[in-house]
Amino acid sequence: MRHQDLGELVGAVLLFGGPYSNLQATEAILAQAEVLGVPIGHVICTGDVVAYCAQPAETVAAVRAAQAFVVAGNCEKQLAANALDCGCGFETGTTCDLLSAGWYAHANTKVDTEARGWMAGLPDVVTFQQAGKRVAVIHGGVTDVARFVFSVSPEAVFVAEIAALESSVGPVDLVVAGHSGIAFERRVGDVSWVNAGAVGMPEHDGRQETRFAVLRDGVPEIRALAYDAKAAHAAMQAAGLTQGYDQALLSGYWPSEDVLPQDLRLGALAKG
Repeated sequence: MRHQDLGELVGAVLLFGGPYSNLQATEAILAQAEVLGVPIGHVICTGDVVAYCAQPAETVAAVRAAQAFVVAGNCEKQLAANALDCGCGFETGTTCDLLSAGWYAHANTKVDTEARGWMAGLPDVVTFQQAGKRVAVIHGGVTDVARFVFSVSPEAVFVAEIAALESSVGPVDLVVAGHSGIAFERRVGDVSWVNAGAVGMPEHDGRQETRFAVLRDGVPEIRALAYDAKAAHAAMQAAGLTQGYDQALLSGYWPSEDVLPQDLRLGALAKG
């Protein structure tokens, strides 16, 4: 496991995941760093800079220009390896699996060799200290970079992932993850697990706003991000990416619930 330690970070830290080739959302989250007074070097992305949306090359360039630290997501690993699919772990033949073929093929044609080299060098975990707490930033899981971990996942899932993480980088007080696309915070023993969400796609909640997290004095806060979703949608339309994720930017609902646990699917939420 490739590990990058940033040392002590004094002041606010901006944490976000899943830019997903959504340039408009990426520009909006990077602008938040200035609004919130986040210093350069205190912006960390949980990975999947490139995915569903229309502008992968431009999104990579924006993240790199901002000098953000990035944890390797499955999309970065797959593109760096010149693989033929996103490596998301979608079950073969499911809607998510079929839809991924379209957006990954688009990304694969737009990301150049130099950007793939940058992706190949990204760490699997970033750690830092803040206010006496040790924080580790990962993508999905440690046992599997593309593991979907949700707020309702069994306790054993969190315990196993934290154990695997600590066996590699030592004790932590806070884990910040991404990949699953839905922000949450959950306490697991002495460790807090925070999913910072994904800025490039809404949370399947009927709202266009996406999510990110800010860490101050060791305390995480999940926030909403407003951005120009209409422009991002128009870019996807122009690129021919009209398999469903384009409409999700406007409707706030994903084109498939394949990856979601039953408890987080719309039917279950409506009953709850």
